[in-house]
Amino acid sequence: MSSAPRFDSSSAHGGGIGGGHGTLMASGAIAHPRLVTQSSFSKSMFSSPRLSLALTNIDGFGAGEMISADAGFEENVRRRRREEEATDSRSGSDNMDGGGGSGDDLDAAVGDNPRKKKRYHRHTPQQIQELEAMFKECPHPDEKQRLELSRRLSLEIKQVKFWFQNRRTQMKTQLERHENTLLRHENEKLRTENMAIREAMRSPICSNCGGPAIIGEISLEEQQLRIENARLKDELDRVCALAGKFVGRPVPVSPSLEEYGGGMMMMERCVYLEMALAAMDELVKMANGEEPLWIGEKLNEEEYSRMFSGGCFGGFVSEASRESALLFLHSSALLDTLMEANRWVEMFPNLIATATTTDVISGGMGGTRNGALQLMHAELQILSPMVPVRQLNFLRFCKQHAEGVWAVVDVSIDPITDTSSPPCRRLPSGCLIHDMPNGYSKVTWVEHSEYDESQIHELYRPLVRSGLGFGARRWIATLQRQSEALATLLSSPSDQSGISADGRRSMVKLAQRMTANFCTGVCASTVYKWNKLNTGNNNVGEDVRVMTRKSVEDPGEPPGTVLSAATSVWVAATAERVFEFLRDERLRSEWDILSNGGPMQEMLHIPKAHHHHHANAVSLLRATQSLNPNQSSMLILQETCSDASGSLVVYAPVDIPAMQVVMNGGDSAYVALLPSGFAVVPAAEDCGGGSLLTVAFQILVNSLPTDKLTVESVETVNNLISCTVKKIKTALRCHELST
Repeated sequence: MSSAPRFDSSSAHGGGIGGGHGTLMASGAIAHPRLVTQSSFSKSMFSSPRLSLALTNIDGFGAGEMISADAGFEENVRRRRREEEATDSRSGSDNMDGGGGSGDDLDAAVGDNPRKKKRYHRHTPQQIQELEAMFKECPHPDEKQRLELSRRLSLEIKQVKFWFQNRRTQMKTQLERHENTLLRHENEKLRTENMAIREAMRSPICSNCGGPAIIGEISLEEQQLRIENARLKDELDRVCALAGKFVGRPVPVSPSLEEYGGGMMMMERCVYLEMALAAMDELVKMANGEEPLWIGEKLNEEEYSRMFSGGCFGGFVSEASRESALLFLHSSALLDTLMEANRWVEMFPNLIATATTTDVISGGMGGTRNGALQLMHAELQILSPMVPVRQLNFLRFCKQHAEGVWAVVDVSIDPITDTSSPPCRRLPSGCLIHDMPNGYSKVTWVEHSEYDESQIHELYRPLVRSGLGFGARRWIATLQRQSEALATLLSSPSDQSGISADGRRSMVKLAQRMTANFCTGVCASTVYKWNKLNTGNNNVGEDVRVMTRKSVEDPGEPPGTVLSAATSVWVAATAERVFEFLRDERLRSEWDILSNGGPMQEMLHIPKAHHHHHANAVSLLRATQSLNPNQSSMLILQETCSDASGSLVVYAPVDIPAMQVVMNGGDSAYVALLPSGFAVVPAAEDCGGGSLLTVAFQILVNSLPTDKLTVESVETVNNLISCTVKKIKTALRCHELST
């Protein structure tokens, strides 16, 4: 085609090139539309030097030949326009849908006979699907990516290159046509507003009395304000129309702009709304889907790609899981927990290191959570130093689908190629909630993500792939345990544990803080900003992580330098067997130096579940023998948790006077804690069965934060963790042989 500007139908309607109502600038910018009359437009169109120059090169006319603006010329222009549109349509169909012709095909067609019809290469539907998926991720692939595509799709590298060129051209053409349409509509709207304003100026109305106004009373500023007000009203109408689709019912044109996130740009907000709606649709289909989308509880990747036009990013692993359960938790309580970042972290302390709400786009409609949309940041964790924390920026959208039926969906907004954190993207994930009688709810949880597996230790790769790491089973299991614990604490009589209801609440709150501090200390998220230390002598292995932080004026920790050491090892015993051994106070002397060489006695037991109450509980322990008189005032606060995804044993030494205050219902925030403990998960069969055990200690090595850390302190903690792991393995082996 000629490089000269093309005269198309948009010019005749006021939205074309050169002198139109809306002028398309270079690089895609759009100039402000202005009103012109039809006569002035026609005159400027044929007097434009650039357009005249372009018209001298139309078929059948030589350079410099004059063309008259008569009926014959208009017929030539119309004929030329029809030919170009037909060519564009044929080219788009052949090259876009078929993937674009190869360079050899086109050259041969032109070289043999210029008048001969060009031959186009058509790709298979599977090739087009692969190319389209790649185009969504990377519209400008490099040479290596094109070579990989050509090899995988059995295409020549030229064909891949031309397909992407044609696809980008088609996208640009569609965008330009869309912009031209918008400009035409905007121009018509401005024309109507201009006529209305002129009519109002002919017979102005006084804003105070309602009668005819004297000429001169309406200032130029007031006229401009009225025009701006009309524009804002039209913008609000468009937002309300989109919001109506967003919440599933009409939205009146009365709410304030703050309800729709007035602090964000309109275009950005609309993009987020569209992303949230698409993610919600995918989540509902994933939650309710049966075969062939799900084969058992395993996602059929081919069917998923067909339904949602998705596909895993090259070199990344796709992880998808689904789980359902009946919870003693009403939908309103669960929605409040999910939509408030702090309560979300408290519900899943072993899964979430930290979470914040960065922006509220919509707070919901009518005082409910329906239509609530917010931007969030979170760090998800597995309790092991061998698995990096997943840092996610995502949209969270809550919607009511029917009476008593709600859904909450998350979807990442960052590209997977972001190198600021371990590459991971959360595809539409979340839960579908159905209210049931007697305060129960049925929750179906879907987790779907893709991530770079190379940064995960080989021991934990099968665990993550199975869904026990970040999958739906772990979210549901934690929800079940936490909801049951809440129901148990509320329903238990005050004298069951020997202390008052206020005392139980203070004890449980203190134990929750202890467990949360233990979890964040294992994974080194951004909460404490741990500093890694390199240790030269390591008796356990290269996977031990030793870190330090300064504690200053923190009421929940003793002041000074705190050292943390954590490692994960494989143990031959099952996860249930390891958990039962570690939580048994009678066997504590076999691995815990705080036991003073003898068994411990349970002084207080607060169950957190009706069934298996010994597995989920808060306990207060005391050594039955004290070889050191200075330790006579020390107790051990311990929390044990177990569910389908794994187990926790967390403990910390506490002072008797401080615990007396807590047991009497006093404030537990000022009790200093340095928690240590264990996390146990089942190992995959291809790892030899058994279990994966994480051991972590937090120790105060210096009482002054300004003191420097010594090599002796690091060696002491290293030896402690090494000795503890060896004692546990030896004891488990002995108990196995004895049984």
